[in-house]
Amino acid sequence: MNLDTFLQKDTYLSNTSRGLISGFVGGLAGTAVKTLIEQFLPVRKIEQKSAQLKIVDELSTKITGSPVSLENEALAEQLVNFPFGASIAAAYGYGKKDKDQLNLVDGVIFGATTWVSTHETSLPLVGLEAKPTNIPIRMQANELFAHIAFGITTEFVRSFVNERIRHTQNRYS
Repeated sequence: MNLDTFLQKDTYLSNTSRGLISGFVGGLAGTAVKTLIEQFLPVRKIEQKSAQLKIVDELSTKITGSPVSLENEALAEQLVNFPFGASIAAAYGYGKKDKDQLNLVDGVIFGATTWVSTHETSLPLVGLEAKPTNIPIRMQANELFAHIAFGITTEFVRSFVNERIRHTQNRYS
C-alpha cells in the first residue's frame, strides 16, 4: 500500500488502516496508564508472579536454561503487556473503523471485557492465574479499575489519532 492509497478518503483500505493504527496507538497509551495504576493499586500479592512474567520466565528457561533475573522482571513483564495491549486495541480500532466519534462507554466496555476475558476466564483456565474465587475482592476490583482505565484511555487516544489521520486524509483529497 502506498501513501496515496492510505490517504484516500473513506475507502475500505484507508478506514481499515486508520482503525488499526489508531487502535494500536491507543492500546500503547492505555497499557501505560494501566501499568501506572497497578504501581499504586495492588492487583496481586507481592510474592505472586503475574501471568505475563510466568510466560516470559518459561520462555527464558527454555532458551537460556534459567528464569528471568529478579532485576529484569519488571521489564520482562512489560515485554508481554505492551504488545498484548496494543494488539487487542488494534483489533478494537478495527472494529471501530467506521465510527469516528469518541464514545467513552465503548472504552469502559472494552476495558471490562478485556478484564473478564483474561483475568476471570482464560488465564485461570490455562493455569497462569488463580481462580477468581481465590483472589481477594479488593485485588479483583483494582484489576477491573485498571482495565477500565485501559479501555477509556484506549478509546480517547484512538479517537484523537483517528481524527488526526482523517484530517490529514482530507488535506490530500
